Amino acid sequence: MFYHADLAKLLLRLSVGVMMLFHGIHKIIHGIDGIKTMTLSAGLPEVVAYGVYVGEVLMPLLIILGFYARVASLVLAFNMFAAIYLAYGDSFFTLSKHGGPNAELALFYLVASIAIFLLGSGKYGVNSR
Repeated sequence: MFYHADLAKLLLRLSVGVMMLFHGIHKIIHGIDGIKTMTLSAGLPEVVAYGVYVGEVLMPLLIILGFYARVASLVLAFNMFAAIYLAYGDSFFTLSKHGGPNAELALFYLVASIAIFLLGSGKYGVNSR
């Protein structure tokens, strides 16, 4: 039987980690002014916006490596929950021009990061068990 759960876990970790890292790199290059505006509009201190670097740069690196991937995936899930709240709020269920919800990508990352938490890093992670 073809059963490679650890390889599937690696594929999930790499997919989520690498793709999210691109978002983080974009924010390093172009800044987070938009996120600062959203946090201030929500009544949060501007410093909260800098957490995006933790959630979209540091946590994806840990997920890719499989180094405390469960903890990193929970932080990423929180980051995605915050992104959905701040960026989409009331328009969460509004459909985009492509037919999916506006928050589709952030929701995908939220669910995928929860899956990584539940599955763990597998044997191909730095601190695998």
